[in-house]
Amino acid sequence: MYPKAELLFPPRLVPVLRSLRGPDWAALIDRVIALPETDPDSLAFTLLMIRLDDCVKCHEGSFKYMRGCHLCATQTVMQFKGSDADLLELYGKARRDIEAYLAGEPIVVVEEEEPEALIEEP
Repeated sequence: MYPKAELLFPPRLVPVLRSLRGPDWAALIDRVIALPETDPDSLAFTLLMIRLDDCVKCHEGSFKYMRGCHLCATQTVMQFKGSDADLLELYGKARRDIEAYLAGEPIVVVEEEEPEALIEEP
């Protein structure tokens, strides 16, 4: 039997990510967990994690799916090669994308450095 895996990063896992990085990351987590899941800042954090974890490529039978969302998200955040400032910058991009979507503006996806490139291999 597989651990519980979901289609996209579940916001209920946000609190478990708090202690995985430094104080800037912890402050972001503290801010997000105090918000309802439908708040744009909370949605932006979920989008950040969906992008980092590459949730859209996760499927039943994949290694990531078999491990479950909790372990996938934890490992992704811990092995992110960039700094907390880099993570906050990615969060800012997700926040801008959420704002644009809510305003009815088109979201332009620019191929940048893949988040996978910033994650250390185990």
